Amino acid sequence: MPTLADVVDLLHTWYPPATADSWDAVGLVSGDPSAEVARVMFAVDPTIEVAREAVEWGADLLVVHHPLFLGGVTSVAATTPKGRTLHTLTAGGCALLTAHTNADQAVSGVSESLALALGLSDLEPIRAAPPAPLDKIVVFVPVDSADVVREALHEAGAGRIGDYDSASWTSSGEGRFRPLDGAHPAIGRVGDLEVVEEVRIEVIAPRGRRTAVVRALLAAHPYEEPAFDVVALADSRSATTGTGRIGTVEPTTLDQFAARVSRALPSTAHGVRVAGYADRPVRRVAVCGGAGDFLLDELARSDVDVYVTSDLRHHRAGEFLEHGGPALVDVSHWAAEWTWLPAVEARLRAEAGVRVETRVSTLCTDPWTFRH
Repeated sequence: MPTLADVVDLLHTWYPPATADSWDAVGLVSGDPSAEVARVMFAVDPTIEVAREAVEWGADLLVVHHPLFLGGVTSVAATTPKGRTLHTLTAGGCALLTAHTNADQAVSGVSESLALALGLSDLEPIRAAPPAPLDKIVVFVPVDSADVVREALHEAGAGRIGDYDSASWTSSGEGRFRPLDGAHPAIGRVGDLEVVEEVRIEVIAPRGRRTAVVRALLAAHPYEEPAFDVVALADSRSATTGTGRIGTVEPTTLDQFAARVSRALPSTAHGVRVAGYADRPVRRVAVCGGAGDFLLDELARSDVDVYVTSDLRHHRAGEFLEHGGPALVDVSHWAAEWTWLPAVEARLRAEAGVRVETRVSTLCTDPWTFRH
C-alpha cells in the first residue's frame, strides 16, 4: 500500500507545484507523509460538507482544486469555517492536498479535461507555458568508470526526458593527455603521454539543476581534471502545457454547441449562459476552466468561434462582443472545474491499481443554490 508521500510525489509529478502562480497556495496542506493511503477522494472545494463526506467514506487523502488557505489566517480553531474543515479532516485521519493553478495548465489538467468533456480534439494551449530550459552535459570518462558517472548524473537530476529517466548517449574514443609536474593523475605518470580508452556520455538536464549535476559529475569522475561541456539548448519542443485550450469540433451551430455544453457539465443553478447568434457556425472552440476573462484580449484576435469559461463580467463581455470577438458561453465555475476530477481519478487508478480505492465527490459546492 502506498504512503501519503508516494501519492503526493505522484500528483506533484503530474502537476508540479513550481508551475503554480506565485500568489497560489498548493501542495500538501495536512497529513503525515509516512501514513498509508488506501482511499483517495477528489473534490473541487474543501468545504465542511466535502470534509465530512471524505471522513464518512473513510478517505485517507482528500485532493481538492481550490485551496483551503489561500489568504492569511490567524486561527485554525474549530470555531472558524476553515478551522472546522481542517479539524474534521484531521480528526478523521484524512490528509488534504491542493492542486490549483498547477493543475490548470497541465496535461490532463483542468482546462484540458474541460475541453475533452466537450468533445474537442487537436488541442493546443491558448497561452503556451514556456518550457523549462534544458542543458546538454557532455563528459569524457574512462570505460571502467562510465557506469559510476552515469549513475551520479542521473541521481543529480540529469537524463529525464518526458516519461523516461536514465536517458543518455554513449560513444567510444581515445582520450590523450600528459600529466605535468604537480599533477596527481588517476591514470598514467607525470611526464608520460597517456592514451586511454574512453567513452563520451551525453545527458539532458534541467538548467535549474546545472550546478548540482556538474558537482555530481566532478565528484564521481576519477580524473583530477575531467573534460566536460555544458551546452545551453535552444527550445524546439511544441508546447503541450499552458493556459486554456483551443480545439476543434465537428461543424455545428452555437445553439447546438451550447446544448452539448449543458449535457456535458454537472447541473447547477447557474446553468449555461450564451452570448451570440444561435445559428452562428461553430468549428473552433476555446475553453478555460475557472474565471477566464483575462484571456479575452488574446481570443479577440484569434480564429476561435466560441469561448467557454466562467465568471465573465458584464462590461468585459459586452465590449468583447462589440468588437466582433467569438461567441461566449459562460458556465458555472464549479461545474467547469469538476470535469478534472474524473480525469485525475482515472490517472491515479491507472498508476496505483487495486492498491488505492478512489472516489469523486458529486456534492455540488457551487455557491449559487437556486434561481427564480
